[in-house]
Amino acid sequence: MSTTRTHRVAVIGGDGIGPEVTAEALRVVAALGVNLDTTPFDLGAARFLKDGFVLDDSTLEQLRGYDAIMLGAIGPALGDSRIAPGTLERGLLLRLRFDLDLYINYRPFRGVAGSLAEGCEFAIVRENTEGPYAGEGGVLRYGTAHEIATQGSVNTRFGVERCVRFAFERASQLSEPRVTLVHKTNVLTFAGDLWQRVTNELAQQFDSVEVNYHHVDAACIYLVESPQRYGIIVTDNLFGDILSDLAGAVSGGIGYAASANLNPARSGPSLFEPVHGAAHDIAGTGSANPLAAISSAALMLDHLEEHDAAARLSRAVADFDAAVRDCRTTDVTDELIRRL
Repeated sequence: MSTTRTHRVAVIGGDGIGPEVTAEALRVVAALGVNLDTTPFDLGAARFLKDGFVLDDSTLEQLRGYDAIMLGAIGPALGDSRIAPGTLERGLLLRLRFDLDLYINYRPFRGVAGSLAEGCEFAIVRENTEGPYAGEGGVLRYGTAHEIATQGSVNTRFGVERCVRFAFERASQLSEPRVTLVHKTNVLTFAGDLWQRVTNELAQQFDSVEVNYHHVDAACIYLVESPQRYGIIVTDNLFGDILSDLAGAVSGGIGYAASANLNPARSGPSLFEPVHGAAHDIAGTGSANPLAAISSAALMLDHLEEHDAAARLSRAVADFDAAVRDCRTTDVTDELIRRL
């Protein structure tokens, strides 16, 4: 049963199919009987093209007051050069992650029928506020034959430790507790050494968890050839970004991939989003797959301590047969609600 609490949720539908799949996710949550008080926020590429707005301090402060944030998708149509690269990524998405301290990017995967990972369940825990995405670097002699560009990677013991600890805590809940650190310790000897030492130290506190290490290039092979070897993968921001997309592909397609940008300390709202992008080419056609957004809503419900509703929704998505997945957007939601 759902709790009787009402949760305040900020909704950023965004661009392309984002508003469509977000609406379907909210429809399923309503059918579960969970009370949400939602507020729409007009943010994304369409808003930027209209008036140049990305995200200001006032809007960010408003978002801090919510229990959670649901996000559909952000981004211009493919080939639209009116928005410079990084404008939305750094100005909106990364700012939300950094300023709200969403330091865990949690992406669970379940291989659907016919996928390379069919029958496998695993998750990637990605450090979400450091690494190369922290923005350390710059350009010297821009546009000349002697141009120099540097891009640093920021790795703090504080950031690494809280990420790895989260991974161990999640792994300890599995029937076969396994954590695999993925990095490139043979080349990235400073950052990689920090990640490895922290993992080794925390492993002493979680002696029931099997601990492994894979270089990131090897992990790319293993995810394709034998994804069943993984329980929880823990890794840095950049490697996690790349591996998550690969994991989505081997699990049946990025259209099924959900994510949670978490602030486990709950000092602010966490953000939940599908990772498939705006897909402008199918926006408005009614053919977008809403399952990633719906699975993201299940992650949100679990974070909001609506555990029964989250479990029911996750089971319903997992039991979806392949034929139903080919239905139109609203038909998928209708069938899920019927099964609930």
